[in-house]
Amino acid sequence: MIPTLRVTNLSTQFSTREGTVKAVDDVSFSVMPGQIMGLVGESGSGKSMTGYSIMGLIDAPGKIVGGSIQFQGRELRGLSPEAMRQIRGERIAMIFQDPMMTLNPVLRVDTQMMETVLAHHAVSKHVARDMARDALARVGIASPDARLLAYPHQFSGGMRQRVAIAIALLNKPDLIICDEPTTALDVTIQAQILHEMQKLCSRSGTALIWITHDLSVVAGLADTMCVMYAGKIVEGGTVQQLLDHPRHPYTQGLIASAPSRNRRGVPLQQIAGMTPSLLNLPDGCAFRSRCNAASAACNQQPELQEVDGRALRCFHPVGAMAELLS
Repeated sequence: MIPTLRVTNLSTQFSTREGTVKAVDDVSFSVMPGQIMGLVGESGSGKSMTGYSIMGLIDAPGKIVGGSIQFQGRELRGLSPEAMRQIRGERIAMIFQDPMMTLNPVLRVDTQMMETVLAHHAVSKHVARDMARDALARVGIASPDARLLAYPHQFSGGMRQRVAIAIALLNKPDLIICDEPTTALDVTIQAQILHEMQKLCSRSGTALIWITHDLSVVAGLADTMCVMYAGKIVEGGTVQQLLDHPRHPYTQGLIASAPSRNRRGVPLQQIAGMTPSLLNLPDGCAFRSRCNAASAACNQQPELQEVDGRALRCFHPVGAMAELLS
């Protein structure tokens, strides 16, 4: 089976006066039809830029400088802007963290949603309106007929985000990239959105990339996950593999720092130090200054390799010493 999306050695850089920012550096992963992949990491790790690169939304001074982005076997790099517009919105959709990146503040919601349908499908305005109303209902918006007549400024932040999610779901795309879209929503609505996403993927074979720093969301939603640090994938595999038996020290630190993993009354665990600036990355492994297992070998850049059925970029995987002694 051909992956819905196969990203190979993707690199995106930004040229600034201070130097070159390697926002996405040699990133590779694939997502199969109906599969949900979580893309996890700290702020500034390159998660969102990976999504923007796939969508072809990198503007100057940013530039994709290497790698391949294949959608259903078709190379997206090098496509004309018009060809990308035909794919974007119908075949591939993105839900942004800020809903106002999707919504036009001077147009009514029905106008924006109907235009999304009519741009890609030869249907009547009546049918397009029905599709828009049904999409609003699916994301938990009450009185959808009345809400279609409203403007974005008449909605709360959470309601605007639900409208943005509804627009992304309208054309039932083959791939959806979600950039922390439920951050502003309350827990009950978040659960409803996640359920809708899972249902869409299982029923229609839509592939989903969920970009987040929230491991609890990934644990309940995704099938696979990739962990990013300083623009690189450091570990990737099934959710069960990485959450139950993390092998990269950074993955282990992320999981250990989750509040649910700490005993009551005990200070929260933290990863020592700070994420290095992407303008001035150290030689070798970017995590070595924060890693207790770092050695002289970590002055070289580890390659992403397959270890125990997962992708891993580390010279000293967690548990490796115990395995040698057993």
